[in-house]
Amino acid sequence: MSFADPHSITIGGTTSALPRIGDLGDHGSEYQSADGNVVLQVSHDQVKGGRTRSMARVNTTKVTSDPFKPAENVKVSMSVYMVADTPPAGYTEAEQKALVDGFIAMLNATSGADIVKLLAGEH
Repeated sequence: MSFADPHSITIGGTTSALPRIGDLGDHGSEYQSADGNVVLQVSHDQVKGGRTRSMARVNTTKVTSDPFKPAENVKVSMSVYMVADTPPAGYTEAEQKALVDGFIAMLNATSGADIVKLLAGEH
């Protein structure tokens, strides 16, 4: 089963449609906004011990002023991704989803305070 095509993401109140643009080998797909500034990659790889590593990654790019040369613009990028590393047996899909849901809820608690702390370099 594949992600919706086109998929969509809302960043800072702006929703981008991400139609599928290709494969990432036999185990993944890539989706991209019309302007190419937002890319979603979804992949699944078999790793040591029969484990499966599933990843969803969003890459963004933008043009902004260079902080060292304010009169010049530079292209910058940022990525955010989540990896679930699961054993070949022992966790149901419902248990896996519950762990992911709990992780996301923990980061989002109190209006995303832990996300802000993470991005600020706290640990």
